Amino acid sequence: MTQHAAMNVDTWEMVVVHRMFRREFALLPDLVKNVAEGDRDRAKVVGDHLAALIRGLHHHHTGEDELLWPKLLDRVSTLDTELVQRMEAQHEAVSGLIEHVEALLPRWHLTADREIGSELAALLADMSIRLNEHLDDEEQYVLPLVSLFITEPEWKALGDHGKSGVEKGAAGFVTLGMILEDATPTEKVRFLGLLPAPVRLIYKLLGAGIHRRAKERLLAA
Repeated sequence: MTQHAAMNVDTWEMVVVHRMFRREFALLPDLVKNVAEGDRDRAKVVGDHLAALIRGLHHHHTGEDELLWPKLLDRVSTLDTELVQRMEAQHEAVSGLIEHVEALLPRWHLTADREIGSELAALLADMSIRLNEHLDDEEQYVLPLVSLFITEPEWKALGDHGKSGVEKGAAGFVTLGMILEDATPTEKVRFLGLLPAPVRLIYKLLGAGIHRRAKERLLAA
């Protein structure tokens, strides 16, 4: 319905961000399981990464819940009730798993207990599956509606909300690097183009290296 959107919104950057969440959460079960009993230093590296991802995912979903779904529900008269209920149930399922993960993470973080780590890894494996199901549905059914019913300023507001959740300093460059890991060359140029020029320059000079070293440390045996 073009009365709401003068031109179709291009939602490409949402898919790029989704790729990061898919990849990183899929890696986590093995990263947790491979931490040796009592290796608290290694548990801290993996646990800090997990905690940052959960914060990022929560912020991502909060933006959708506050800035996207209410507008779609108001504007799309043919929006499938079953789809809405399924998306809400998926959000709730992922949120429930996050609560369980957050309950276990501090103890595992401090002790690197193998039994707690196994339980945490199982939760993360389930979470990865459920998250992928949610992102699949979002990309297949919701983003096409966004393209038609959400305006450019509204889409930009959602993007600005996403940026506001990126941590400052080195941690922010790690997040940016993760987002760009599986992006095509064109997507990398476009995504960096969404950022202020000073941030782009610092990322090219320093940030990419910060991300690379953080990734090497995370994946170290």
